[in-house]
Amino acid sequence: MLKTFLLIFFSVALFAQTKIESAKKLFEEKKFAEAKKILTPIKEESADYDKAQYYLGRIAFEEKLYDAATDYFEQAVEANDKVADYHSWLGNTYGVIAQNANVIKQGMLAPKMKKEWEKAISLNPQELECRTSLIQYYLQAPSFMGGSIEKAKEVANQILKIKPAEGHRQLGNIYLANKKSGEAEGEFKEMVKVDPSYISALINFYVKEKKYDQAFALLEVALTSNPNDMLAIYQLGRASAITGLKLERGEECLKKYLTYKPQVNEPSLAGANMRLAQIYEKKGKKAEAKKLFETALKEDSSLKEAKEGLERLSK
Repeated sequence: MLKTFLLIFFSVALFAQTKIESAKKLFEEKKFAEAKKILTPIKEESADYDKAQYYLGRIAFEEKLYDAATDYFEQAVEANDKVADYHSWLGNTYGVIAQNANVIKQGMLAPKMKKEWEKAISLNPQELECRTSLIQYYLQAPSFMGGSIEKAKEVANQILKIKPAEGHRQLGNIYLANKKSGEAEGEFKEMVKVDPSYISALINFYVKEKKYDQAFALLEVALTSNPNDMLAIYQLGRASAITGLKLERGEECLKKYLTYKPQVNEPSLAGANMRLAQIYEKKGKKAEAKKLFETALKEDSSLKEAKEGLERLSK
């Protein structure tokens, strides 16, 4: 009898686990409707209820249904408050809603998002994303709501101990927010010394500061060391598109990048088409630019600069 009971128990548990794994896979494949069909029937008494609510929240977030996402994440936290990701995403969703809310609602949401990020960090001491969010909170919130440059630096120094390059990047961003360009540059240089893959952040700094010679010099050094460094190739093209300098070299680089298949987290081909369009526009090749802006938007309709470029050329 006991053996039969255990067999049934473990079979039910395995079936529930399989359902969650199936839904997770569908979510990752962006098959949201199919994932919801699996997740929605999972009842509150199920051991996987918290996971179901979490993935329903993730789907709602992807669909930009932020109020619904909040409800799902709150239910996931209520069912199981020991999972860092649940608190992290709940805090993130509060943050997104706050961006477009009135001042009163922002004041109500601010302590809630801060509380969730802090809870996620307490559950996962290696958490980086929530610490980054807290830095932005401390930089943007007024002092009466806890905003503080010093508190932002404290969190950045915590990140420094976990992932040094990212810590230097965050300290650089804090100095920039405080209009201390020299200190920011020092942190960004340290960041690249620790991890050369962060070079794009230093390049972006030089471009924003209009120190174009330094930006292009860094990129050419990287390409001298590795002529097939596709990130550096893209970044040089991007810098050219933004600044209007070295247009021939920028065009050459972006055309080369467009023959490449980007990996996960690398710049998209849509972005490369948009940047090449910007170069053509600056060179007066309006027909070619318009066509590439259209191509970029077909590949990624969210590209704001591509929309703006197409509007300019359609007048």
